[in-house]
Amino acid sequence: MTESHQPEISRETISAMRRSYGEAGLSESAADKDPITQFQRWLKDAASNSFIVEANAMVLSTMSNSGPSSRTVLLKDVTNEGFTFFTNYSSRKAKEISHNSSVSLLFPWYPMERQVIISGNAAKISENASAEYFATRPWSSQIGAWASAQSSELDSRETLEARWKEFAEKYPEGSAVPKPPHWGGFLVTPSVIEFWQGRYSRLHDRLRYVKATPSNWKLQRIFP
Repeated sequence: MTESHQPEISRETISAMRRSYGEAGLSESAADKDPITQFQRWLKDAASNSFIVEANAMVLSTMSNSGPSSRTVLLKDVTNEGFTFFTNYSSRKAKEISHNSSVSLLFPWYPMERQVIISGNAAKISENASAEYFATRPWSSQIGAWASAQSSELDSRETLEARWKEFAEKYPEGSAVPKPPHWGGFLVTPSVIEFWQGRYSRLHDRLRYVKATPSNWKLQRIFP
């Protein structure tokens, strides 16, 4: 007789994981006309909130023939041009971007009852710009970029640590570590940016900016 599997956490317990959101809202009059400026304001707020770890952490979603995939990466720059992150160009995310440049970014700032969703297209930045940023990374992170064949199958943890040791010996701490040819940045040029603010009774505020022209955005309020 097959034993029935008892879940460690019940459906009722999961369903009860609710909270009442606050009174803080987001109005059109208070929001900046430029969504990049509005994002920078919220990012600054999130960075100063002691309950948020790594306010620049974002969920990057990409698409392949087998379906969507998501992972957390770190935002490293935001300008009027868009949002920049860095990765291994041989990774799953980079390969998927090379076949379909449409991506989504999600910033989940739960303690502030806020999230931002960005839809746009990703493209590699210049080699010079990638090299300039790579030079500012901590030595251990630079070595890690050489040691990791990101997204490839790994036979053991020992193999990874052996590769790290190999490159650490090749490029000792204090020496100049060149940027790996397989590593660099992507710029996500946004076409839609949506700001979500949790409100009482699930009557949340959602303001969506849609790019109308290269220099103009249309602001919309949408149902929660």
